Amino acid sequence: MRVLLMGYGSRGDVEPMAGLAVALRALGAEVRVCAPPDEEFAELLAGVGVPHVPFGRSVRALVTGAAPPARSAPAVAAELVTEHFGTVAAAAEGCDVVVASGLMPAGMRSVAEKLGARYVCAVFQPWTLPSPHYPPGPRPGPPFPPGVTDNRVLWDLDAEKVNALYGEALNTHRASIGLPPVDNVRDHVLTGRPWLAADPVLAPGRELTGRDVVQTGAWLLPDERPLRTELEAFLEAGEPPVYVGFGSMPMRGSGDVARVAIEAVRSRGHRVVVGRGWADLGLVDGQDDCFAVGEVNHQALFGRVAAVVHHGGAGTTTTAALAGAPQVVVPQIVDQPYWAGRVARLGIGAAHDGPTPAVASLSAALGTALAPETRARATAVAGAIRTDGAAVAARLLLDTAAGQQPPMPA
Repeated sequence: MRVLLMGYGSRGDVEPMAGLAVALRALGAEVRVCAPPDEEFAELLAGVGVPHVPFGRSVRALVTGAAPPARSAPAVAAELVTEHFGTVAAAAEGCDVVVASGLMPAGMRSVAEKLGARYVCAVFQPWTLPSPHYPPGPRPGPPFPPGVTDNRVLWDLDAEKVNALYGEALNTHRASIGLPPVDNVRDHVLTGRPWLAADPVLAPGRELTGRDVVQTGAWLLPDERPLRTELEAFLEAGEPPVYVGFGSMPMRGSGDVARVAIEAVRSRGHRVVVGRGWADLGLVDGQDDCFAVGEVNHQALFGRVAAVVHHGGAGTTTTAALAGAPQVVVPQIVDQPYWAGRVARLGIGAAHDGPTPAVASLSAALGTALAPETRARATAVAGAIRTDGAAVAARLLLDTAAGQQPPMPA
């Protein structure tokens, strides 16, 4: 079997595909991954021996502002659709199944249809799926009318926004390959049976939507890399520190977030490990109670810290939960408020109120995360989280490629 995995987004979108690719290869499948051209994604995929087909602009450059200012949202959406029908379609030639994820993969179902391949749309959090139980998140386009609170109405309006962004480009390309137009781009992309690659304890998704959701568990990429000698020495030199890192978030609205975070952690009597991330955080003084890291094995590190302060990405939330580390989520965009709420409701940490932490507000949230009862609850929840999501999805994908209707995972 030949499988194409594709997605446009940050590391939280690329690493799960790498995890699934490894699981598919273990079953004998041939896999390639279409992902943004960023060097770190190329290195990630090369590290697990999976071919990387780059497409689109550098995501890091777009997020951090290192790239020229983007054109209008519809123009950027049209550019991505063109990539789907061009670079990605070429990579999909000869594949039996195509898995689409990340930022609205508007063209991929059409590409699969033209090539005669099976198509699966995968999301990494239920928040992406329309539901009467929660409203849609923000998306470029006109604001929702004031006073409208019916989630069904709001999701209908969200579909109109997606059509405005992607509809013209998608249907132009569909017409060029002899396919009829699509009148609801979002639901066309999702299909009536989307896959949810998230842990059912952290993100229970089946009962939230009217769709026949296939929830596999998160697609985890095992990381066997040792921690750097210097980091090991820091960890061994005292009590477990608090990790602070915001992944791919530039944190431009938070001012001196490194200083704020370090002061808040110190106010709780803990040392700090600072993850540089795309915000390029660093140390604020020469004291020996702080250590800065770049690319690091979170799976190994999070099991050795007192708490994890982060932005609420799906991958970071899952990795911290699996390690039994209490969390403080400072949500910034998109699905991150959802994960912050889940952490708080599960009792495995605290959701910071808003995206801009102050020393006092972050210290208060740390007080909740560092409480003994939170650690106990985080330890208990860690034991319930699945680690086989990628293997489950790989088996289901091969069944799908063979033309079988995969059963719901147990």
